[in-house]
Amino acid sequence: MGKLGKIIDRYILREISLPFFTSLLATTSVLLLGKSLKLMDLMVNKGVSIADIIKIILFLMPYFLIFTIPISLLISILIGMGRLAGDNEITVLKGAGISLYRLAYPVAGASFAAFLITLSLSLFFVPHSNHAMKGLLFNVVRQNAGAGIKEKVFNDNFKGILLYANNITADGRFMEGIIISDNRISNEPNTIFAERAYLISDPESLRVSLRLERGSTHAVDIKRRHYRKMDFSSYDINLDMEDVLTETNRNREKDSGEMTPRELMKKIRTFGLEKALRRELAVELNKKFTFPLTCLIFGLLGMPIGINVRKSVKARGLTIGIVIVLLYYL
Repeated sequence: MGKLGKIIDRYILREISLPFFTSLLATTSVLLLGKSLKLMDLMVNKGVSIADIIKIILFLMPYFLIFTIPISLLISILIGMGRLAGDNEITVLKGAGISLYRLAYPVAGASFAAFLITLSLSLFFVPHSNHAMKGLLFNVVRQNAGAGIKEKVFNDNFKGILLYANNITADGRFMEGIIISDNRISNEPNTIFAERAYLISDPESLRVSLRLERGSTHAVDIKRRHYRKMDFSSYDINLDMEDVLTETNRNREKDSGEMTPRELMKKIRTFGLEKALRRELAVELNKKFTFPLTCLIFGLLGMPIGINVRKSVKARGLTIGIVIVLLYYL
């Protein structure tokens, strides 16, 4: 059966491959579509370049693929094996003395290959891409934070802060004649006057700040009816961009989604670590292995179910695949 077995293996893999890549493209596109509004907002309203948008999409791909590869594998096995069963090719092969266990070899091989690819994505590519995207988003913030500031109008680009600049230099680096209404503390409104201001960024803390020079702050405590004035030569205000860019860049330290298994294990073993954080890290470590394992689980489920799908192969295979995926992930 050596040569015949190889022919059958290639034939079954060919039946599976086309539905797999079609499903992979469709499911990945659906996930990307869920991010499209945010990406369009970044490009249209935040001034993010097309090149940076493409980089963000590429950094998202590894995370998407650890979900879409197992789903596409299941759907392709259901459709491929269902078509073979529907055309009675399985019956013919069994009549020729080829067992279902032998027919399962190419399916098992495809499932194992998908498992290895998904495992490598989960363990290495996803953490590194998440960390790289965090750095990219910070650079986008740093480069575009001042792009929307206009002179001689009140700018509300920053959460809780109303900024007025009488003049902006030709190169856009410095603002002059600054008036700021700071309402981030509800019971203590603060008005700030400064001769000059410019944006600065701190790569270590991943923060963007507005540095004011030669001015004064005027704060009023409404409850205590107290007024306070402070003169300064230099004064920094941390800016909240009020969007996804800074929400993902609050601190320089890696979060659980950016850590490799080795980094997660090291962090979990840290003495005095809070129980809630240790639990979060343990769950993240578990996810890195359980998501790839779905390839093997779906491979085991797909073949026997697919063989029993005889009518409306594609529609029924797709429906059953979606039901199994929903039951598994929910």
